[in-house]
Amino acid sequence: MAKNLLQLFPQSSDNQELKNLYLYKYGWYSANTKQPIVAANFLSSLDGRIAISPDAQSSAELPKSLTSEEDFRLFLELHAQADCLITHGGYMRSLAEQKLGNILQLPSNRDCEDLYNWRALQGLSPYPALVIASSSLDFPMHPSLKEHSQAVHIATGQQADADKIKKWQDEGYEVLITGKSSAVEGKPLIDALAKKDYKHIYLIAGPKMLHTMVADQQLNKIYLSYSHQLLGGEFFRTKLDGPVLNSLKLELNSLFYDESSENKHGQFFSSYTCNYNINN
Repeated sequence: MAKNLLQLFPQSSDNQELKNLYLYKYGWYSANTKQPIVAANFLSSLDGRIAISPDAQSSAELPKSLTSEEDFRLFLELHAQADCLITHGGYMRSLAEQKLGNILQLPSNRDCEDLYNWRALQGLSPYPALVIASSSLDFPMHPSLKEHSQAVHIATGQQADADKIKKWQDEGYEVLITGKSSAVEGKPLIDALAKKDYKHIYLIAGPKMLHTMVADQQLNKIYLSYSHQLLGGEFFRTKLDGPVLNSLKLELNSLFYDESSENKHGQFFSSYTCNYNINN
């Protein structure tokens, strides 16, 4: 994608090409890391909407007006750096109902050949492993996982239904117990994945899982894209869902401005390092 962005931070008089922006200079991959790096990425409107639903009973969906080719390319560059993805049962259900697109693998098209080549050069497999976090354990497996021979782990809590745990185990899936209740906790989950030697863990779950990771001080990098729109809506989802957080300080690493995207809206692309105050 031949397109330049205005670099706002660190300040520079030079424009930066969008393609490979997050794969190299502002990526999160580190070949020599000994501890897992956990990264997340969110796209929102300026009033903080990541998804909107027509009423309180309907599931929230990503508005088409928010999406752009530019943002999706940067999402894929971040995805390409992962050896493990974390999603949740709600996404798997929405994927099966075709309410959301499949982001469990990089697309198999010419536009992504460079991302597959980059993974090969780093010694990464073509497709990352997947962790599905779920307290209910009620979700379908997507056929693409078996098609691409991806490793799949299921994460749940100690109080999850024992019969459902056994059902998944009988089907050949490893179930990780990573919480004291039925819910998944951040630190136990990342500790379990570290034991499996996963080093680059990409969060493609929603607001609750983001809160879980931040509350347990497990998130290291976050990338935020802001489409220059005000969407409103009475029923919506935003980036974070949970109690007030006091321990996180975000350190700005980069900020870029795209004057007019493919969807005719301007947008900001920003990246941050997560720093935690251990005294809180």
